[in-house]
Amino acid sequence: MIPYGRQSIDAADIDAVIEVLKSDFLTQGPAIPRFEKALAAYCGAAHGVAACNATAALHVACLALGLGPGDILWTSPITFVASANCALFCGAEVDFVDIDPKTYNISVGRLAEKLEAAEREGRLPKIVMPVHLTGQSSEMRPIAELARRYGFRIVEDASHAVGASYGNGRVGNCRYSHIAVFSFHPVKIITTGEGGMAMTNDAGLAARMALLRTHGVTRDPALLGAAPPGAWYYEQHELGFNYRMTDIHAALGHSQLQRLDDLVQRRRHLAARYDEAFGGLPLTRPWQHPDTNSSWHLYVIRVDAAIHASAFDRLRQDGIGVNLHYIPVPRQPYYRELGFDAAKWPEAERYYSEAITLPLYPALSEDEQDQVIAAVKDALGCA
Repeated sequence: MIPYGRQSIDAADIDAVIEVLKSDFLTQGPAIPRFEKALAAYCGAAHGVAACNATAALHVACLALGLGPGDILWTSPITFVASANCALFCGAEVDFVDIDPKTYNISVGRLAEKLEAAEREGRLPKIVMPVHLTGQSSEMRPIAELARRYGFRIVEDASHAVGASYGNGRVGNCRYSHIAVFSFHPVKIITTGEGGMAMTNDAGLAARMALLRTHGVTRDPALLGAAPPGAWYYEQHELGFNYRMTDIHAALGHSQLQRLDDLVQRRRHLAARYDEAFGGLPLTRPWQHPDTNSSWHLYVIRVDAAIHASAFDRLRQDGIGVNLHYIPVPRQPYYRELGFDAAKWPEAERYYSEAITLPLYPALSEDEQDQVIAAVKDALGCA
């Protein structure tokens, strides 16, 4: 089976982890701030706050922005459930904005319409969370313009998009957002095993996220309420969480970061080969907005809904580990019980009825990719 995604680990990555294992620090040592500073510098952001996974980073991002009971977060229905769950973790409500039929990210037009209606009803969101699906940035400039008009905060769920760019800057620079969050799950662009990081240009937000990821506990003399009685002294200032990354994970991430541009370039090469091979076939290839340069975490084709299930099954039978990213969140039983009706987001439903994620990862050989291409043609009756 050729998987849809796979980590890329080399000798330098292994050596970096071994070095930490032989060091004095396995958890909260120097590897974490080194990784945070390096990725922030790469993206052009002022601060990076590492966490044990991207879900944790999204959670503390929302908390740092004051999301809580009585507030609403809007996100895309085509995303992993964490993008919506993080609002519920804060005691807030969640709602969805339908996707653009070409990029599969939040539709700016639908967002503008929904904001206009919400303003009339007194139900504006506190946070809007665009999701950079497959590695392509959402249209952040017009979303930021809407934020200035309606007063909401922006958290980018950039889990797929480390190494991508928007306009003339890298995703994660937070030029058009308050916080951006990356994921380092093994099938993502770079990996820490499990891990995530929040980027921000706001020192106050960075400090609050760092506090929340560590039980709400601090030893910082500048934050202590009174002169500490001794070096052992600490204080809990908030009800925080144990969301810390370890030095082991951070060392792997820092090592992977050295190859990030090469890994992305390889993904772009493979995506271009797919684009060329699928020209003229009865499928829809991924469309790229001219303001974006995707990191190509995923390569998603769309086929006629009438053959979608059979084509998917045929590819699996032929040893191609296709997947589907994602089942619309409002379809999940948990969200249906909350009263969501997936039919309210018709573009997301159309996408779900047609989308197939094909294998794409740096170690995918061109011979393996040719097997995938041949299997797609066969599944579509074009062999």
